[in-house]
Amino acid sequence: MLGLLLCCVMARGQEAAPASPQEKHGLGTVFGVVKDVGGTVVVGAHVKLVTQAAAEQETVTDDAGEFRFGGVGPGVFALIVSEEGLATESVSGTLHAGEHDEMPPVELRVATAVQSVDAMTREEVAQAEIKQQEKQRVIGVVPNFFVSYNWTAQPLTAKQKFELGWHATFDPTHFVFAAVGAGIEQWNNDYPGFGYGWSGYGKRYGASLADSTTGTLIRGSIMPAVFHQDPRYFYKGTGSIKSRAFYALSTAVRTRGDNGHWQVSSGILAGFASGAISNFYYAPSDRHGADLTLENGAISIAGVGVGHLLQEFLYKRFTARAAKGGAPQP
Repeated sequence: MLGLLLCCVMARGQEAAPASPQEKHGLGTVFGVVKDVGGTVVVGAHVKLVTQAAAEQETVTDDAGEFRFGGVGPGVFALIVSEEGLATESVSGTLHAGEHDEMPPVELRVATAVQSVDAMTREEVAQAEIKQQEKQRVIGVVPNFFVSYNWTAQPLTAKQKFELGWHATFDPTHFVFAAVGAGIEQWNNDYPGFGYGWSGYGKRYGASLADSTTGTLIRGSIMPAVFHQDPRYFYKGTGSIKSRAFYALSTAVRTRGDNGHWQVSSGILAGFASGAISNFYYAPSDRHGADLTLENGAISIAGVGVGHLLQEFLYKRFTARAAKGGAPQP
């Protein structure tokens, strides 16, 4: 189990010192101790700090097994600890502005295999970022998992893309919204092939749940994993209203690749694929023909653009635990 221990603790009762220039600029410190499995401190262990802005600091533990990093900006960070003969360990966390972060001790074990420190760093930082995203909810209720407020967020692995998709799919609100949607369809007698009464409602509920599930997984997990693209909307938040609106709408047809470059979005295919799949579980009289599938796919793409406009100008104000990060580069 990884972790870091504070190497300095301020004495109780001591008067608070004036804020340092570092604290005034929102910078903080990360510090701790490294031990082996027997509890003995490890002297001279190599410790690397990687932040969201891709800035790195390196140091070695002192005679007490302790280390300290100063001038650390707020946001997600990862610590990579290594020592010859021992397995490399990593731990991630989130530093708030001006915070002095206390972490539990890092415990190094006997090495069993050679690991890539750089690859582990990127994955650890990305994992910490999506864990934060999975706490984001509009007005504290509606999931807002597929948006990143950190422009410099690390790309996700295929596994992490599916983790984000499954987290959204199995959120309780997903089932509530499907039930409400099925109720509205029942009231309007949409999809009459499903019939009436509780039986008809149950079929509409199943179809509504299947629609939202396939849409989420295909657009948010499967296509991004296959085409190596990021499924998230990256909040811009800077520039003129016109430039931000154009950016938000453009992300309906383009997205950021895992290589950091903008690409034609695989979400375009996802919209058409979801419509085609629905033909397997809707009543024959309600199934979509080729023309209707194309029409629904176009509507889906437009819906993504509108949704991203709301992300850019509205949702952030009401999103609880929205993680802050680096701003867009000019």
